[in-house]
Amino acid sequence: MAKYQADVQTLLRAIGGRENIQAVSHCMTRMRFVLADPAKADTAAIEAIPAVKGTFTQAGQFQVIIGNDVAIFYNEFTACAGIEGVSKDAVKAAAQTNQSLLQRIMGTLGEIFAPIIPALICGGLILGFRNIIGEINFLGGGTQSLADVSQFWAGMYSFLWLIGEAVFWLLPVQSLNMQPVLPMPAWQRLSVIFNQRLAA
Repeated sequence: MAKYQADVQTLLRAIGGRENIQAVSHCMTRMRFVLADPAKADTAAIEAIPAVKGTFTQAGQFQVIIGNDVAIFYNEFTACAGIEGVSKDAVKAAAQTNQSLLQRIMGTLGEIFAPIIPALICGGLILGFRNIIGEINFLGGGTQSLADVSQFWAGMYSFLWLIGEAVFWLLPVQSLNMQPVLPMPAWQRLSVIFNQRLAA
């Protein structure tokens, strides 16, 4: 007997039946559904299932939190429902039909810019530290900075400019993440943006 047989049967009924499921996949802890009619999903009944830890809707996907056994639950669910699971990318593409225009725009921008947020933070911190050692005059009665009185800090001040500015000068490489929304060869996107940067 399957470990979650009763739970998957209850979930299938509460989510609106097989015909209400356009696509289903899972991640580390959650089942991800794209529903034909999200209003048919009985959230209270789903959250009452013993194996379910909670539910929420995000980016057009109805997500059911299962926990560490999600892979087992997912396999039993797809077998019970008689449907084939799809990849997370396929679920994401299908979920766009349940999103408003604003949600699709924000999702696209998120996919483009989210990967460079750590680099922007690091670049900003480096340049901020550089300003502290080279631009703030807290020595010599408020007339000199660390870089003015120390050769070491003067060298560090110049070196940090290279690292900090490199993050921002190499932002055109970010165009590689635009492939889903700007389908053209990578070298074309890079050449256009680098030429504009050099012209500036």
